[in-house]
Amino acid sequence: MIFNFSKYMKTIKGKTMKRLFDITFSLLALTVFAFPVILISIVLVLREKHPVIFKQNRIGLNKSIFAIYKFQTMVNEVPTKTGKFLRKTGLDEIPQFINVLKGEMSIVGPRALTDYDIKRLNWNTATYSIRWNVKPGISGFAQIYGGQNKETSWYWDKKYIDHSNIVIDLIVVIISFAMNFIGKRRVRNIIWLNKDLK
Repeated sequence: MIFNFSKYMKTIKGKTMKRLFDITFSLLALTVFAFPVILISIVLVLREKHPVIFKQNRIGLNKSIFAIYKFQTMVNEVPTKTGKFLRKTGLDEIPQFINVLKGEMSIVGPRALTDYDIKRLNWNTATYSIRWNVKPGISGFAQIYGGQNKETSWYWDKKYIDHSNIVIDLIVVIISFAMNFIGKRRVRNIIWLNKDLK
């Protein structure tokens, strides 16, 4: 096999640009959301009376295990009043920007799965091995589309992995923010012109 130096350098450049994008956007997001983070933390402690941060092991790049951070939204597997609002608006995922800064996640990429998810979906086979060649993301194609089942989730994950670049990442970020502000169904209807998407 002949080593393709040009392709190798292009890959390195792409990874460097993506990392710079991740760091820059994460720092910007944490700065913009600094006051909401403080407010949410106070509400969770005083009103919900439970820990502010929820941590759970997820599978990342090269199947490495890392602890994902989110705002605590449930007690005994039941969403709290504040938790429902945080999950609906996507604000519960703000702490994941810390995961991005640590290099465990990207802003955009496949959904971060638990080991249980991988076994349940039967994604341990060689067919799905490319999924672990990239970092999981806070948002991504599957999250935007909805991923109603494992076939569509895998389709969108693979499509992102095969065609990802900084421009696509930026588009995904814009769409994700639009979904949080005007609703997922409305945005999906605009993008795909399909009124049956849920």
